[in-house]
Amino acid sequence: MQYSVRISDYQKNTMLNMCDAELIGKDVVDGELKIHISENYYGSQLVDKDKAISLLSSASMLNLVGKETISLAIGLGIGSESGVKIISDVPFLIIYNT
Repeated sequence: MQYSVRISDYQKNTMLNMCDAELIGKDVVDGELKIHISENYYGSQLVDKDKAISLLSSASMLNLVGKETISLAIGLGIGSESGVKIISDVPFLIIYNT
């Protein structure tokens, strides 16, 4: 499994955008809501599970998309199932650990 990531600094915090790599370029549609999972936002850097775990553990702001990405985060105790929003069978989770 590979994860697509983008890391940035936002107001002195590390922000991590991560998604399941196969979701890059996909559109998620639910009625009037349309979300494009773009390489520009979620990153073009591909990482393996070990690197993903390291990044998840060190970021203070996380924007996560995809079943594998969110399952990995929740398995690490980062975030919870109750915070997950599912849109057209694609899970989204935003976490602020500031």
